[in-house]
Amino acid sequence: MQLVSRTIYWLFLTLLTAIGTYGAPAQRIVSTNGTLSEILVGLGLEKQIVGVDITSTYPASLEKITKIGHNRTIAAEGILTLNPDVILYTDQSMIPPAVVKQLNSSGKKLVLFRHEYSKDGAIRLIREVGAYFNAQGQAEKMVRVLQADLTKIPAPANPKKLLFIYARGTGTLMVSGTGTSLDKMFTLAGHRNAVTGFADFKPLTAESLITANPDVLVLFSSGLESLEGIDGLLKIPGIANTNAGKNRKVITMDGQFLTGFGPRLGKAATELSQKVK
Repeated sequence: MQLVSRTIYWLFLTLLTAIGTYGAPAQRIVSTNGTLSEILVGLGLEKQIVGVDITSTYPASLEKITKIGHNRTIAAEGILTLNPDVILYTDQSMIPPAVVKQLNSSGKKLVLFRHEYSKDGAIRLIREVGAYFNAQGQAEKMVRVLQADLTKIPAPANPKKLLFIYARGTGTLMVSGTGTSLDKMFTLAGHRNAVTGFADFKPLTAESLITANPDVLVLFSSGLESLEGIDGLLKIPGIANTNAGKNRKVITMDGQFLTGFGPRLGKAATELSQKVK
């Protein structure tokens, strides 16, 4: 009798594995966005992920999953060779339209999520991905943690002017204008963008640096490393003439953490605020 009971129990577990944790058929998922990948892991779906883009760096276990490249240079063929059931992307993923068209015509399910760079946008994205995979309970757990984190962001007594510089070596450097994830993050942390005259990103010039005169320079950790540290950054024309350059006030953060606007949004804004002090 006990043997029969054990057999039924293991058959039940096998069935659960086959149909997926949340009652939906297990799917082979490709994620083209680091924030989506992080949410999927939080929903308990990591074992169903068969491919991720290179921004999918958190949690570290995602490093073991096949990479499909950077979202701007993703090729449809690389995704389709993974034989996914569903391919996820957001309106911020910047996948080339031709690739989107090719994926749509492949017969694979391509699902678009809206990703707004705001507190409400992060919460909505978590809930919508959770609803799609019938994992609303896990999604709400993530939302509750995020909401608690957002209440812990300290309000600065003296807001600073921040300037984000995107660097990959000493070639063309870009600065973040209005409307970007960096711009929204600065505001969320209680500070302001030193650049307000344009949207999106533009090449950095010595003249624009001096005009903006930021109090703090913000870079991705990998970006500052590519410039050989603060000393290398200060050699760029105009940097040493700013308040940030004169005071060597340069802070770095992990790129996905700083710009993800996902489950760790509150933690990222808190860390940025603490580093700016």
